[in-house]
Amino acid sequence: MSESRPGATSAGHTPLSACVIAQDEADRIGACLESLAFCDEIVVIDAHSTDATREIASASGARVIERDWPGYIAQKDFAVREAKHDWVLCIDADERISDGLRDEIEALRKRGFPDRPGWRMPRLSSYLGRWIRHGSWYPNRQLRLFDRRRGHWAGLELHERVALDAAPGTLRGDLLHHPYRDLSDHLARIDRYSTIQADLLFERGRRAHVSDLVLRPAWRFVRFYLLDRGLLEGWRGFVLACMAAHYVRLRWLKLWLLAREDLKKPAA
Repeated sequence: MSESRPGATSAGHTPLSACVIAQDEADRIGACLESLAFCDEIVVIDAHSTDATREIASASGARVIERDWPGYIAQKDFAVREAKHDWVLCIDADERISDGLRDEIEALRKRGFPDRPGWRMPRLSSYLGRWIRHGSWYPNRQLRLFDRRRGHWAGLELHERVALDAAPGTLRGDLLHHPYRDLSDHLARIDRYSTIQADLLFERGRRAHVSDLVLRPAWRFVRFYLLDRGLLEGWRGFVLACMAAHYVRLRWLKLWLLAREDLKKPAA
């Protein structure tokens, strides 16, 4: 990775900072950072990992900053602010830049990232040993490359997004994603994420009904497996449809329970 003045053009291209957030990703951070080696710098924001994440990142040439976990949006926005360069490429530790996507980004850099404040890219995810191209998992376009002077991280937790001042462009190369290490990891994340989502919905005044616990999971299964053609992924598609329905059911069940716990509290 080359050093260059923020905002300057060096070696015939616009300088680019890669921004990664991580926590306990020692088994995956190395491959992630290797795919970012073409960037001028890599910034890793680590939320007090208990494994070798920071050491591996430092050995890969990244600038590592250890920081308390404030939430996905705040952590990603902090990483962008810490970058040396205005053009940033934000990915997670379980993601990789494919060769095709790297070549597209490099071509844009040579032209100074013309015309657009940012670029989105299709994300191709793997599940239990296979790349998944159906069932709403693909193309699942993500806006990860942008000019921080014209955009920032926004949205809601677990549904964070980059807000730009104009429409982004679209790239064709895939952002490779390895979201779950195994089925147990998938189930653990569903439990954690559904709690976060239920809490957010409750804070916004949403309440669940018994019909939500029955109809919403069923609809999620049908949409993933049939309408989005998840059945074309074979048994993996069936598993993913079941897991998608399970996530929806847990989210609304936890929201339903939150309301009942709230009713038990004594009036102020």
